[in-house]
Amino acid sequence: MTCFMDHRDLSRATATGYLFLLLLFSSFINIWSSCSNGSCQVVDSCSHSTDCGPGLFCGNCPALGKTQPFCIRGQATIPTSVIGGLPFNKYSWLVTHNSFSIVGAPALPGVQRFTFYNQEDTVTNQLKNGVRGLMLDMYDFNGDIWLCHSFRGQCFNFTAFQPAINTLREVEAFLSKNPSDIVTIIIEDYVHTPKGLTKLFKNAGLDKYWFPVSKMPKKGEDWPTVTEMVKANHRLLVFTSVASKEEEEGIAYQWKYLLENEAGDPGVKPGSCPNRKESQPFNSKTASLFLMNYFPTYPVEDEACKEHSAPLADRIRTCYKAAGSMMPNFLAVNFYLRSDGGGVFYDLDSMNGQRLCGCNTIAACQAGAPFGSCKNISMPTPSPMTNSVGSFSGPVQFSTSTSTVYHPNHLMIALFSFPWMISLFF
Repeated sequence: MTCFMDHRDLSRATATGYLFLLLLFSSFINIWSSCSNGSCQVVDSCSHSTDCGPGLFCGNCPALGKTQPFCIRGQATIPTSVIGGLPFNKYSWLVTHNSFSIVGAPALPGVQRFTFYNQEDTVTNQLKNGVRGLMLDMYDFNGDIWLCHSFRGQCFNFTAFQPAINTLREVEAFLSKNPSDIVTIIIEDYVHTPKGLTKLFKNAGLDKYWFPVSKMPKKGEDWPTVTEMVKANHRLLVFTSVASKEEEEGIAYQWKYLLENEAGDPGVKPGSCPNRKESQPFNSKTASLFLMNYFPTYPVEDEACKEHSAPLADRIRTCYKAAGSMMPNFLAVNFYLRSDGGGVFYDLDSMNGQRLCGCNTIAACQAGAPFGSCKNISMPTPSPMTNSVGSFSGPVQFSTSTSTVYHPNHLMIALFSFPWMISLFF
């Protein structure tokens, strides 16, 4: 009986050992078969950004329950690189809302900044990633023109970011290095200094790229082709929210040329796409550009990946119908990098694909082919999240660093939820 028990125990130990080796071998197989070293594609599991392919980074989307890191798209397809030579208004472009309002941007010395944030990387990086429109709030401040958030149209030291010329010089550097690219700047304008904006853009070296107001279509006709704009070096479009500056400084009045839906919470409400009150009606035939705002009143980094999933595609369809089957030319968002995989970049590809070649994505377009002739393109589908690395609290990581991104907007929303705070500033 004793011998029988010893033999049985030995058999169990042997079986346990075999099972352990089998599990260990399976783990090695999973590791060897998983992607790494830049081979991972969109929604593939990853440990750090170097696992993901070109134009991707490693992040997550806890707002949708996706806490395990996976590869997320971080760069736009420039539509003119696929099908070029069309009028400017035939394309869709990515715009960052409050492009200057960047998490982690240093405040004035000795001042604690007290405002909302809308983006997470520099304007230079935004442009490198395919952003082609910048929304900038400009104010008279400290004897100069600054980028700032506002209370009652006035810039304060606790809402100021930096002199506007710093960001404009980033734009100039980009245009200088990329001679075939076109950038649009939309100014929420609180500058009262006479000729202040004219001097600002000239000092930043951007006057040489200026698209003249005299050449802008005013009756809803097509814009010049992108080829013509590049050849003439008219590669910077600038719009202001102040109507008088079109005559005074030659800066185009925004709502004379752009149709626009309501910004903030009304612009993200499901099933509707209300006309912005300053804008011409959607059925107007005198404006040939359409700016679609898609960002909530109070920006929250953690929620942006959810906002940029299915709800964004639904909103594009809604606004397309509301504007009389007019596809948006500009898509303005907060935290443009955050998504559940493809995000704003996939939606832009879809918009450009439909308008340029009649395909569901621009990747299926074939230059010179008849409209509707599409390549067979397979879209990536989510794969099981098997990576056991912890959740990334800050998904915008373009290196091996996984440091936490600070989320100051949570505090701002909490404070502004109290009526006394609202009455204090508005």
